[in-house]
Amino acid sequence: MIRLEASQQINGKTQARERSNRLNRSEKWYGYAFVLPMLLGYILFLFGPVIASFAMSFTNWNLMDDVKFVGLANYRMAFLGDPVFLKTIWNTLYFTLLFVPLNIVITLALALLTQKAIPGIGFFRTAIFSPVVTSIVVWAIIWKYIFQTDNGLINATLKVFGITGPAWLYNLDLAIPVVVIVSLLKSLGMNMAIFLAALNGVPAMYYEAARIDGASRWRSFLHVTLPMISSSMFLVVMMTLISSMKVFGQIYIMTKGGPGTSTNVMVFYIYEQAFKYNEFGYGSAISFILFFVILLLTLVQWYGRKRWVHYEE
Repeated sequence: MIRLEASQQINGKTQARERSNRLNRSEKWYGYAFVLPMLLGYILFLFGPVIASFAMSFTNWNLMDDVKFVGLANYRMAFLGDPVFLKTIWNTLYFTLLFVPLNIVITLALALLTQKAIPGIGFFRTAIFSPVVTSIVVWAIIWKYIFQTDNGLINATLKVFGITGPAWLYNLDLAIPVVVIVSLLKSLGMNMAIFLAALNGVPAMYYEAARIDGASRWRSFLHVTLPMISSSMFLVVMMTLISSMKVFGQIYIMTKGGPGTSTNVMVFYIYEQAFKYNEFGYGSAISFILFFVILLLTLVQWYGRKRWVHYEE
């Protein structure tokens, strides 16, 4: 009798386990069914074209003639036979060196200034963030007119005071700084919002402890605020660096890479080679050079974060 009851219990547990396994398997297939459309879209419209573009970078193809495999010739051409490409690398790095530090310093300062809940602060936060949701094409067109040489708002204002404004977008030394200013004004809101959320998450007890120890506001900022928001700082630096390396819309609308090649950045050069000159193989090669540059910079930041990023335990 005891053995029979034990056998029934075992059989019951086995059946329950089998039902649970069947349920888990059915849930797993339901999960695959929900993920499948996104996965197919990723393969067809992102992963597939990336693989095709990488294969294309080893060919010479202009849509008219047959595809010719040329090996690493496109990559050798970029570094050894194309001075314009080397100029685009410098222009991209120059834009990045101006844009990234200014963006981080200004957005952190704005977050500190708008952190306190005072009357009307919501309006200022909205005003700073609103350019983020504005189309880059519309934004660039407006600022192109503002920086016009003859009838632009800036030069017209300077003319009132008897000052002749420069040709902002046609000056070799001013073109990239002008585009940097326009890009800064467009993107400040997003990083400010990230910093604002990070600042509001810093526990007040740390500031109280620093005050008790006699720390000034500057020392509290250096030794409390910056370490506590370092993870958000890391995110902002990575996002801003990657976006600056991929700048295109502002360049295309405002300068078309000019004057000369002074604002010809890498993404704009990829566009020119592929869609203006139909050099799809060479354009693909340059795009993957940019990809590996961004990947290298990202890995350097990722492995270097342990030296300065603080995670609260």
